[in-house]
This record gives sequence, structure tokens and C-alpha cells, in this order.
Amino acid sequence: MRSDRIKKGLERMPNRALLYATGLHASHMDRPFIGIASAFTDVVPGHTQMRTLERYIERGIENAGGTPFIFGVPAVCDGIAMGHSGMGFSLPSRELIADVVETVVSANAFDGIVLLTNCDKITPGMIMGALRVNAPAVVVTAGPMMAGHHAKRRLNLITDTFEAVGKFKKGDITEEERQSLEVEACPTCGSCQGMYTANTMACLAEAMGLSLPYCATTMAVLTAKQRLAYESGQRVVDLVRKDIKPRDIVTMQALENAVRADMALGGSSNTVLHLMAIAHEAGVPLTLKDFDRLSHSTPHLCSMNPAGKWYMEDLHHAGGIPAVLRLLGKMIHDLPGVSGRTTHQIMSAVRYYDPEVIKTVDAPEHAEGGIAVLHGNLAPEGAIVKQSAVEPAMMVFSGTAKVFNSEENAMTAILGGKIVKGDVVVIRYEGPAGGPGMREMLSPTAAIVGLGLHKHVALITDGRFSGGTRGPCIGHISPEAAAGGLIAYLKDGDAIEINIPAKTIQAVLTDEEIARRQATEPLLPPKETKGYLARYARQVTSASTGAVFK
Repeated sequence: MRSDRIKKGLERMPNRALLYATGLHASHMDRPFIGIASAFTDVVPGHTQMRTLERYIERGIENAGGTPFIFGVPAVCDGIAMGHSGMGFSLPSRELIADVVETVVSANAFDGIVLLTNCDKITPGMIMGALRVNAPAVVVTAGPMMAGHHAKRRLNLITDTFEAVGKFKKGDITEEERQSLEVEACPTCGSCQGMYTANTMACLAEAMGLSLPYCATTMAVLTAKQRLAYESGQRVVDLVRKDIKPRDIVTMQALENAVRADMALGGSSNTVLHLMAIAHEAGVPLTLKDFDRLSHSTPHLCSMNPAGKWYMEDLHHAGGIPAVLRLLGKMIHDLPGVSGRTTHQIMSAVRYYDPEVIKTVDAPEHAEGGIAVLHGNLAPEGAIVKQSAVEPAMMVFSGTAKVFNSEENAMTAILGGKIVKGDVVVIRYEGPAGGPGMREMLSPTAAIVGLGLHKHVALITDGRFSGGTRGPCIGHISPEAAAGGLIAYLKDGDAIEINIPAKTIQAVLTDEEIARRQATEPLLPPKETKGYLARYARQVTSASTGAVFK
């Protein structure tokens, strides 16, 4: 076992003395040492219940003959960080989390690891760290939040808080209604209710075979989640004994299963960044071309909030991820996973699914998957749009640019009534290096929806979007402004053409005009010159390659 290096032999007497100082019994020394990477914190709603789940994971590990050790991992709530400078730390926290997992598992020679995670960047960061050390691992996502309720209407974070800002500004809701929504939209612990980034990544971890069946959709407040945590503790000990490692599971075929599940669910556009980063750590050559190929051949089956009406609780009761995979059928590879059953064995065990929530491939929500990859002179390396969240009338759009060098400036213009029908809002210098940190543009996109402009206005950015974003919002434009991409040289009034079915995004400028601007107009200086974000900006690669470190 890996842990033998810290507990076997005469020369490890000092090591054992320190281990006994933690309260270990002599019998623990002959067992596999299992780390529990816990992202518990009081400030992230999706993580506040993790203390209970830690206990159940511990029980499972002990029951199966392992020795558990809990250690902490940082967590950022994107909703709380949204709309201010703190959001710049969200995507960079993914790399920190990967480093923490790698560091603690390696330094303590753990034989296996349980990754207790839930929100946004934490899940991919933990998986990346586990792949680096390649110690047997099970992912436990802490579960989705229940819907809120107000006047017989179900509530969710995006529609009823972020988009409500624009509705209140427009006068569509009263102050009394606004206050009620603020208090009732998020009624329990858990990751926010729709198919946003946190829940999408939980679903994809399960689709890859890194979590137990139904883990992704089992609600945070259910005792079934505690039983899944217990079983996950048991399973990791078995994986250690059988020497089944993450890189045995996260193969190209497993990542293709994840991408197909993503497309069927209409998941967050952030998954493109995260799956490519996971593939990078696994040594698998997943690229934007694969997303484009798989999206084109995978139907969109689930009309999930925010673009659709179904919530995570609906998806769970409709059959969860096993049912989604079953309906995708032969598109899904039969692969091993942490449960001890193959993908097809899990799929074949599904006895019920709700055809209202999960459509069939013969009668899908849309013929193509939820995410499209666009190219053109504005994005020669690619750009991403969540096409399942775009109104049919806005799939092809031409407009004139209104250019902003930060999210804050754009938000001021949107709420100040400066954006009108026919505009293309351009938010630049928000990419991985230029932000730095590639902030999510949920506040401006939600404000546009709340003001009723999402059927008349598009938004493009070298930043990214929340899984809760809807409307014609094109992100991840690569190269970004800070790298000299064409987005850096756009001016107010430039014509921009977006054609999602044709997968194109173009600025209507001649090559001569583009060359003139590039020769005469300097790029903005770096926004950060010290601290973690300055180091991040120097090391991070393009969004088109997953925004991983060089």
C-alpha cells in the first residue's frame, strides 16, 4: 500500500509515533489509509451539510476496514462571489483545489481518497487532483437544493433573484414581492436547483463512473444522501484493494459519455472548460472539436431550469442520470466505474423513467445537444454558447456592438437603460488572463433577461457564463482580448453577426481595417500585478484548451 511508506519498518518509528498522537489504535496501522477531502464551509449553501456526510463516509470506510482521515479543501460560492472582484478568484480556485488534493494525498501517502464536493469549481478541481496522484477515488457530491415556493409557484436562484433584479428595475414586481423572493428562493442547503454548473458537474462525474448511481440528483436534505456517502466510504476501500485508479476510469470513452450526458441535459457551458481540464490531467486529448462532434450527434433530452421548467428534484424522480444514459442507449460506452458495475449494467437496472422530464432520442427537446462551438474571425480558436437556452428567433442575430472593458461597466449601462434592441453587448478583458480569472457574466445576462431584452439583444465575452445563463450569450471567445484577439479591437457601432445553427460568429470588418487597428491600438495593461491572480494570469492557458496552467 502507498501508506506503507509512512508506517512500515523500523525507520518509520517517528512517523508512527505522530500517527498515534492523532488517536489511532494499533489496529488502524494495518488498514488502508483513506483521505476524505472535504470542502465543508459555513458560507457555501451547497456545503453546509457536509459535516454530517463526513461522518457517514467515515463510518463506511471503517466498516470496510479502512482508516479515515478528513482534511479541508477551499470552497467558493459563485453566487456570492458574483458581480464583484471576488468572482475573479472562482475559476482560479479550481487550480488551488487540485494542488491541495495532490499535496495532502502525496504528503500523507493516502491509499485512497473520497472527494466530498458540490459546487462549481470544487468538483472538477478535486477530480483533477485525484487524477494527478492517481490514487483510488470516489466522488460524493453533496446534493442539489430543493425548490423554493411563493404563492404556489416554485422558485429558483436564477429566475427569482438574479433575473428579478431586472424585473424590479423595470417595475414588473413590487418591493414586497422582491423581499419575498430574496428570502424564499433558496430554502435549504444544497447546490442551486437547476442545471447550473455545480449540478451539471455532479451529473457528469456520475456519468463518467466516478460517483455511485443517483448520487448527482439525490437531494441534499434526503437521508438517502447519507446512505450514498456511507456506501462511497465502503467502495473506496474496495477500490484500493483491487487497485482501481481514477485513470483506469477517466478514459476518452468515459469523457465521451460525460459529454453526451452534458448535451442531453443541456448543461452549463462551463463544463467545456472543466472536462478539458480533467482530460488534461488524465492525459486524454479531449478538444473543442470533440464537443462539436458529440453535440451534433447527441439530442437534447431534458428541458432543465433555467431555460426549461424542470428542476433537479424532477430529474431525480424521473430516473436520474441512469435513466438519461439508458435513453441515450448505444451512444453510451459500456465502461467500469467506482460502483463495481459497468455503465450498461447501471442503465439496464433502470425500471422507470418519466417521459415528460426525459424525452426519447426519437422525440427530443432539440435534435442537437445543449452546447454549440462557434468559430469565425472573432473566435478563430472557438467560442461557446448554451444553444438549448436560446430563443429560436435569436439563433441567428445581427447587431451593433456596445463595448465594455469590464463586467461592472456593462452592468451599469444595462441597468441605466443604455442597452436597446439590436445591440450586441461586448464585455472584454474578462478572459482567463485578462480578467484575470474569467469571471462569470451572470449578473448582466440575468439583468438583460429581467428587462425583457433577451429576445432582442445578444452578449459576447471572453469571460464565461453561469450555468444559469440563458439567451444568446456567447462566451469563451478565444483568443481573448488580453492575448490580442479581435475582441480587443472592436468599437461601438461595429456590426456583429451570430449564426448558431451555422456555428459562426463574425465581426463585419475588412482584413485591412483589422490590421490597421491591431497596428495602432495598444492592449490594456494587466489588471493585477501582485498576488495569486497575477501569478494565475501569467500561467493560465486559453479557454479553448480548458484554461489550465502551462
